[in-house]
Amino acid sequence: MQPVQPTNSCHSKILRLAFPNILSNISVPLLGAVDTAIIGRLDGLHYLGAIAVGSLVFDFIFWGFGFLRMGTTGLVAQAYGASDNQGVQELLVRVCLVGLVIGCALILLKTPIAYASLALVQPSESVYTLAIQYIQIRIWAAPATLLLYGLNGWFLGMQNARYPMIVTIVLNLSNLVLNIYFVLVLDWNVVGVAIGSVLASYLGLIVAIGLFFKNYSNYWTSEGWRVWRQKSFWAFERWAEWLAVNRDIFIRTLCLIGTYAYFTTVSARSGDLILATNTVLLQLWYISSYGIDGFAYAAESLSGKYWGARNGTAFKGVVRNTMQWGLGLGLLFTVIYGFLHEELIQLFSPNQELLVQAKQVVLYTILAPLVNSICFIWDGVYMGTSTTKPLRDTMLIATFAVFIPLHFLLEPRFAIHAIWVAMLAFMVFRGVLLSAYAPKALWSKIPS
Repeated sequence: MQPVQPTNSCHSKILRLAFPNILSNISVPLLGAVDTAIIGRLDGLHYLGAIAVGSLVFDFIFWGFGFLRMGTTGLVAQAYGASDNQGVQELLVRVCLVGLVIGCALILLKTPIAYASLALVQPSESVYTLAIQYIQIRIWAAPATLLLYGLNGWFLGMQNARYPMIVTIVLNLSNLVLNIYFVLVLDWNVVGVAIGSVLASYLGLIVAIGLFFKNYSNYWTSEGWRVWRQKSFWAFERWAEWLAVNRDIFIRTLCLIGTYAYFTTVSARSGDLILATNTVLLQLWYISSYGIDGFAYAAESLSGKYWGARNGTAFKGVVRNTMQWGLGLGLLFTVIYGFLHEELIQLFSPNQELLVQAKQVVLYTILAPLVNSICFIWDGVYMGTSTTKPLRDTMLIATFAVFIPLHFLLEPRFAIHAIWVAMLAFMVFRGVLLSAYAPKALWSKIPS
């Protein structure tokens, strides 16, 4: 029988991993918020629309390959919990190789990616021209971004949330400084934001590599980095689990970013004012989501570790306590947004027409943090244990049986409200379905 983990010990481990993740995660949407605020002060809503559309394209591209982080953390955590050093090393080399190859391929395909993406979104002509420039510049960050996904996922699997925090904060602060300089000083508008993102991404990669060699150089010895030359590294059974996990996460992530793409596309086709309004409100949505994801990442690291160590009692404690922390933080965001939403919206843009429009639908952004927290924590638990099939299946159901049909039913009568109701219902159903899957997918298979 496994020894019972003291509750205080479980909470302290969760907080030790969650706080760095919250700080690093929050910096991501805060940077997007600052970019939005900087661009929102330029003369014309089409600048804000171009950033929204361009960012959507990269959300789709980069989030689509988010399995390089999400699939890595759980498998590395399980290998670490089982004291499988060779497995830890092989996963590092594998994710770096795949990330580098995909990143270089994206650069080669930058022109068709730009034109095909905007053909789907169909923004206004003024937004279209700026968005093309933004996409073709920012795509040069792809190798650095995807390598960082892999390295940060590996760090988290090794129970180290501090290094991803340092890397993310350095990347985002440098991005902020560069954007302010390029946009407000040099007046490069959308092009300046794209160049700042590229330079900051490579600076973040340099920092991540430096931190790796500072404490983990034993995993990259002269023999270690040549592991890819060994026949056993390419053996099918070595890749099978990794490919299966990442296949499910890839499909799940495509559905998720597809909903956001659909959301932005509907907004763009409704005019520049609706697009700008929904862009601002989504920044608040992202801030709360990334914050709660700090506890989801802690759930991912710790559930994977205890699953690999076959400690079922500690695993159950992690699930229970991370869910409590996630719900608590979600409630805090909901209260803050409820009292301060008008002031927060005005931080992004002083445009009064935008503020009036935002007040009509801000309730959905207020409710989102509490609603979203349940499915976010479940995401972490399922990924940590590499139980990814339920993540894929529930996302497919929530997307194609709830989100899209609901929007089609409501849109003729409720206009802008329809897409927000559909988005909130999408998150609710994800949480419900993942909870319903848990007894069969997780509790019945807890290692002992």
